[in-house]
Amino acid sequence: MKFLKGFLIASTITKNKIIVSRKNVKNILFILVITLFIIPQTRTPIQVFIHKGLSYINQSSVIDEKDRTSITYSNWQLISDNDTSINLMDMQDKVVFINFWATWCPPCIAEMPNLQELYGDYKDKVVFLFVTSDDFETVNKFKTKRGFNFEVFQPLNESPKELNTRSIPRTVIINKKGDIVVDETGAVDWNSEKVRNQLNLLLLE
Repeated sequence: MKFLKGFLIASTITKNKIIVSRKNVKNILFILVITLFIIPQTRTPIQVFIHKGLSYINQSSVIDEKDRTSITYSNWQLISDNDTSINLMDMQDKVVFINFWATWCPPCIAEMPNLQELYGDYKDKVVFLFVTSDDFETVNKFKTKRGFNFEVFQPLNESPKELNTRSIPRTVIINKKGDIVVDETGAVDWNSEKVRNQLNLLLLE
């Protein structure tokens, strides 16, 4: 009996030690994560990683025809980092892919590699407008560092009301009739087969 009692006491002590040890590990991990989020050098990469994972959950969906909004083809002028000037009025009868983003925005950074891939395959068929308010020097450093070659635009005047954006990234796809058929906010996997099929169908209209 003494042996059994001693064994049970020892087992209880060991179990308590394991519980305490697990609590300590959880506490250390929690403190480590909080610390990584506080430090600027590690905060952004962690946020980008999280949004990258979420992008595969946040899929692009086509808006039902009855719920679509038509774009106002106003005199919206933009200039690119290649010194190209364009006007939204010239985009009529074309499929237009507009992405509002910034170099400091983690979900924007997370979806950019997939956007680059999509741009590489569709740039000759679809009008891509990567729109930002960042200065071009910052934009070009960002692109060079990551090996991106898409053209980036800055607006020169106010955008149509349908494109007014309070949060980024926001991505809008407009069909040839001027209807907004896709309107997504947050990081999305834009290089998916689903998105490519959506673009292919729009190009056939």
